[in-house]
Amino acid sequence: MAELSTTHLSPETFVAEFKKHGVTHVVWLPDSETNFLYTLMKAEPSLTLVAVSREGNAFSTAAGLHAGGKVPVILIQNTGLVEAGDSLRGWGLLLKTPVVVMVGYRGYTRHGVNVDNVADYTEPFLHAFGIKYYLVENEADADRIPVAFAEARRTQRPVAVLVGDEYHGFASKP
Repeated sequence: MAELSTTHLSPETFVAEFKKHGVTHVVWLPDSETNFLYTLMKAEPSLTLVAVSREGNAFSTAAGLHAGGKVPVILIQNTGLVEAGDSLRGWGLLLKTPVVVMVGYRGYTRHGVNVDNVADYTEPFLHAFGIKYYLVENEADADRIPVAFAEARRTQRPVAVLVGDEYHGFASKP
C-alpha cells in the first residue's frame, strides 16, 4: 500500500475512524464529491448506509438511530448543514443526540480566499448553534476526528468535523 500523503485526505482514514468509534450507520445525502468514500463505506460490512433526500432529514434519522441504540454519523456538505438548521436545533440539540457530523467544507480555501460564499457562513452558523467543530484538512489533522467522537459522547450533542479538502481516492492507488 502506498504511503498516505499528509497533504490530502484519504477516505480510508474516515472509514477506519468510523469503525474505531463503533459507528453502525452513516446517514448521508449522496453526492459526487464523496464517491470514493461511498465505495469504501458500501464495502464495509459493519456500516449501514442510510441515504436521505434532504439534509434536514439527516438529524431526525440520526436521532432515531441513536434512540434505538445505534451509533450514527452524518455526512453532508456545508450547504446542506445550513439548510438543516431547524432539524439540527430540534433533533440534534433539544434531543441531545451525540452525533458526529462530517461536513464537506465547500468553497473553503486555507488561504482565506473562499471560492463559494457558503464557506464564509459555515463557521458563524456553527457558532450560532453552539456546535463545537474541528477542522480536518489533511491526514495530519486526522487525530481531530477521535476528539470529535469523544466530545459528542461527553456532551451528548452534535459535534462537527469540517472536511476542508475533498477525498482524493484510495491510498493504495499510486
